[in-house]
Amino acid sequence: MRRIDVPPVWLIGFSLLAWLQGRFMDFDLSLQGGITGLLSGVLIGGGILMTVLAIVEFRRHKTTVIPHETPTAMVQSGIYKRSRNPIYAGDVLILAGLILRFDAVLSLVLVPVFVWVLERRFILPEEDRLRRTFRADFARYERKTRRWI
Repeated sequence: MRRIDVPPVWLIGFSLLAWLQGRFMDFDLSLQGGITGLLSGVLIGGGILMTVLAIVEFRRHKTTVIPHETPTAMVQSGIYKRSRNPIYAGDVLILAGLILRFDAVLSLVLVPVFVWVLERRFILPEEDRLRRTFRADFARYERKTRRWI
């Protein structure tokens, strides 16, 4: 079960819900336009970029990127200077961009729900592991770097 309880699976699930809503239950609501297409591309591209930059930092520090595993190093460099959770922030940007791309207006409500799921399922347990593993280092990092952005 832990192998499928990872953020990309949740992102795919929420994206599928948005696509279904946009395809079959649009209720004649639309945000389509030139700016919407551009904004969706920027959000998706920005989310992918954030995720790639974060994974590069994990690899550079030779620690796990898997949410349910205990890390061997606490990453505070690169994009992690700006956000404690750039991969999750990237996932949220990707979802928002896909919702705009699918023109699934009613699915915009899924964005805060997705944030809530990420915090409860992944972020809070990860922070507890980091707190137990790295104690004072994590406390300093937590004070100087915001959870999201």
